[in-house]
Amino acid sequence: QVQLVESGGGLVQPGGSLRLSCTASRSLFSIYGMDWYRQAPGKERELVAAITVRSSTNYADSVKGRFTISRDNAKNTVYLNMNSLKPDDTAVYYCSARLVPSSPKPEYWGQGTQVTVSS
Repeated sequence: QVQLVESGGGLVQPGGSLRLSCTASRSLFSIYGMDWYRQAPGKERELVAAITVRSSTNYADSVKGRFTISRDNAKNTVYLNMNSLKPDDTAVYYCSARLVPSSPKPEYWGQGTQVTVSS
């Protein structure tokens, strides 16, 4: 079992920045991959960024160069730094965990945190 708790969402103006945090209930070394997904109203949930236990990263094309995923193993926490935010980034952002490399999709999810980009 893994509990994931997200924080850091909120309202920000276009061009602004936010940092999301996701704290896991167990060591990140016991989890193969940690991901950030987002879901906007009326749209499917999409992968935004991913980081593996070896710190390999992957990003959606729409956020490359603007978002950065990182991890602090001592705090069991994964971060998503979001810069140059656009209204299209408005969504509920979810943290998730994949326990093994062969997992086709995450086994555990956080509760989600709302990010709203608006002037």
